[in-house]
Amino acid sequence: MKDTCSCSTSINGEHFRSFVELKSGLSSFRIGGPRPIDEKKLDFQAAFFEVGSSEGSNWINFRVGRQEMHYGSGRLIDCREGPNVRLSFDGFMVKSKINSWKVDGFALRPDVDNFGFFDNVPDHTVGFWGVYATRPAPQKVSVDVYYLGLDRKQATFERGTAQEVRHSLGARISRPIAKDKPGWDFNYEGLWQFGTFGSDNIRAWSIASETSYGFPTVRLKPRFIARADISSGDNPNSKTLGTFNPLFPKGEYFGVLTTTGPGPVNFIDVHPGVDTAFPHGVSWSVDWIFQWRENLEDGVYAVPGFLIRAADDSRARYVGHRPGTEVNWEASRHLWFKAQYGIFYAGSFLKETQPGRNLNYWALWTGYRF
Repeated sequence: MKDTCSCSTSINGEHFRSFVELKSGLSSFRIGGPRPIDEKKLDFQAAFFEVGSSEGSNWINFRVGRQEMHYGSGRLIDCREGPNVRLSFDGFMVKSKINSWKVDGFALRPDVDNFGFFDNVPDHTVGFWGVYATRPAPQKVSVDVYYLGLDRKQATFERGTAQEVRHSLGARISRPIAKDKPGWDFNYEGLWQFGTFGSDNIRAWSIASETSYGFPTVRLKPRFIARADISSGDNPNSKTLGTFNPLFPKGEYFGVLTTTGPGPVNFIDVHPGVDTAFPHGVSWSVDWIFQWRENLEDGVYAVPGFLIRAADDSRARYVGHRPGTEVNWEASRHLWFKAQYGIFYAGSFLKETQPGRNLNYWALWTGYRF
């Protein structure tokens, strides 16, 4: 069982804004006890000061302090929605609008999560910077382009541990979910990564797709979804690290099994699903994900990107599959509840490298927004 709450306050002027948001999260009955992403007594989720020009067709604002970050679909930069404790970053950001473009530039460090009261601190072993730009296009389409830089003093992959300096160049095209009539929506993204890992080079890539068709005017408002993704893995015998790094992805990358099981690294997946909506703020979704390894020389990694199963000379590609379901209830504008259940069935790779057991997962969540 997990409980979370947050409250915020803001002071605004014509050319300045200050914003503070507190967070608290509790976790009960987890085998092995809570992790830092499960429990937080009390801390700042955000606390920043912003100054800049007035809103208009063109403007620029400067921000300093602790802040959440979320861009695009959350595949690379997200506040870690899903786990009980959300992620924050400390540093500087420039937000601007130039004609049709909205452009953000930033230099930040992720917070190190601790259990106590106001004891989160910036992680000085990780630096993160970049530029993210987005603009509207015809037919309600949105176009994103970005550059992201990452410096980790100690990064671990199948080939070992070393300093990682990685650059990501990517683009995304998307159309939002239809609200008033049946229609298609989509979310397609591709990116290339390069840099250095110790004395080796980095060459990695990823392509992600989500296509769906919704019926918002019929009973239960069903939306049928088809997702397919692929990201590169590594050959440890080469002089080039090929493992894709998802940077700071959303916690619910694959829905159910939020922080457990294989993640979006060295993988191929097919992921169908159905979303439905009931009266009184209740929604229900079911999905089924199938996963394979992209490179047979590389292992399996978790959602945050750390290695959970080495290749161990296995030539099996199939990692496993997971059916799952989720029920959400927005009881009021402040209070929400969520229930999840999934079963991960181990595939031939996990059975060959041991342990290859199936995994049952369930969670009950509640949250309160002030």
